[in-house]
Amino acid sequence: MNKAFVKETDAPDDEDDFAAPALPAGSKNYMTPGGYAQLDAEFNQLWKVERPKLVETISWAASNGDRSENGDYIYGKKRLREVDRRIRFLSKRLEHAEVVDPAAREATDQVFFGATVTVADQDGRESTYTLVGIDEADAGRGRIAWISPMARALLKAREGDTVSVQTPDGRREVEIVEVRYQALD
Repeated sequence: MNKAFVKETDAPDDEDDFAAPALPAGSKNYMTPGGYAQLDAEFNQLWKVERPKLVETISWAASNGDRSENGDYIYGKKRLREVDRRIRFLSKRLEHAEVVDPAAREATDQVFFGATVTVADQDGRESTYTLVGIDEADAGRGRIAWISPMARALLKAREGDTVSVQTPDGRREVEIVEVRYQALD
């Protein structure tokens, strides 16, 4: 079939290509205050700064005449669709956000959202993870989404408990060495 008659992607036009992992059905979009602030700042930057500039550029480009060969107009419209899609995604995430401040939690040795947990594997190697919202996960900084397999294994366990987690390398046992709640940067 001629490529002119084939849609280049199978995704609907309004699908969020920025989408983070979906939330489990019926659960809230838990976030730390820092994660919420970061998403809110991005939303405001796009909505109040970038989008108005794009609309102004597109209006100017449209007034120049022939739109079929007008690069500013074509690129501007494409970029505006991307920005609008991201704005919709962010507004949905922020609308359903449940902000939980780990620093405000009373002292406990049990793992809940926002906990910073130090675990040791069978070889005695220690790793530290902080359970955060899905939009603020960053494995390089030790921040894992509360819906990840490791976080799910740790949730509700206590210091001294040994939990089993399924990893790409197979099932792994880890012992919870320390649980603490602190403000995140």
